[in-house]
Amino acid sequence: MTDLPDSEQEAEVADALREAAAFRLTGRATINDIARIAKVSKKTVSRVINESPLVKPRTRHLVKSIIAELGFTPDPQARALALRRSFLVGLVYDNPSPQYVVNMQRGILDGLEETDFQLVLRPVNRGDANYWHRLRTFIQQHKPFGLILPPSVSEDEELIDMLREHGVDYVRIASVELDTPARMIRTHDAEGAAQAARHLCALGHVDIAHIQGPETFRSAHERRSGFVRGLAESGRTLPADMIAEAGYTFDSGLQAMERLIYAKRRPTAVFAGNDEMATGAYVAVRKAGLRIPEDISIVGFDDTPIAGRLWPALTTVRLPIREMGAAAAKLLLDQAAGNPPAEIISFSPEIVVRESAAAPPKAG
Repeated sequence: MTDLPDSEQEAEVADALREAAAFRLTGRATINDIARIAKVSKKTVSRVINESPLVKPRTRHLVKSIIAELGFTPDPQARALALRRSFLVGLVYDNPSPQYVVNMQRGILDGLEETDFQLVLRPVNRGDANYWHRLRTFIQQHKPFGLILPPSVSEDEELIDMLREHGVDYVRIASVELDTPARMIRTHDAEGAAQAARHLCALGHVDIAHIQGPETFRSAHERRSGFVRGLAESGRTLPADMIAEAGYTFDSGLQAMERLIYAKRRPTAVFAGNDEMATGAYVAVRKAGLRIPEDISIVGFDDTPIAGRLWPALTTVRLPIREMGAAAAKLLLDQAAGNPPAEIISFSPEIVVRESAAAPPKAG
């Protein structure tokens, strides 16, 4: 279809809508009827329905106007067959923090709002011997439109190779750059952790400990390295006896905090690698008969809803997880439409100061 002056385009649409209105009285329209009224091919109508970027704006407007007049609703199964994929977007995760997963899930649903796509959850355990088999089965059975991969699944290069082998689109969320702009959401965890260190140093703390996330998570390493960098800016260090590894869970945070409390040198401040572990640390401090922040200051990471509900409210580094999920869903759709961004989408964390951190207790 060649471009026409605006007046001629309007007349063309008006003629098509009159024909569509007359046809609507005769029965249910099909994609073939839309193509005939619009004087385009069935393939072009299909492209408009599937939001292909390969259709001229004038043609898109004409076809959509006819679809609206006819009250035509595409059959999702037929669309899936045409695309050779389902309308399922999968969230594949191994993150043990339930609040992180819930926030990510809500964000993805925000990003899929007003589309025909549905979200399906697939928790995995990368340490499970059947990890690969179960993921392959999931992909073969559901033929997902695409997958969203938060840490630490996003860091699994063998998984990425498998997805490419099966022609499955994906978006990775990670603290470092791992892929092209079309497939990557980057967080800057190290900078967020450095902010936590600067805050505790500014309050006057010297004996500062860190509850670190699991070794298998790159984010845990990024947060630790950023924290060490932030301490160094104020001439502080992070000795080995001030590090307690945990598993990004409440229970592991509680146990790690108990080890720190009953060590030879008790810290006056602790930076926990996520809010789940920080919450566990709260319980350990209270069980020991100590007070927050009078005896021990605590800072978390993520700013999940629990942070503002603890008493005292938790000072933490805010990572906009819900917004990240929405951005990942939009990126997946833009990728499929052939509209990838020129640069990697990034989210920068920032510290949220509340009541859980204060100046250290005075000696004596």
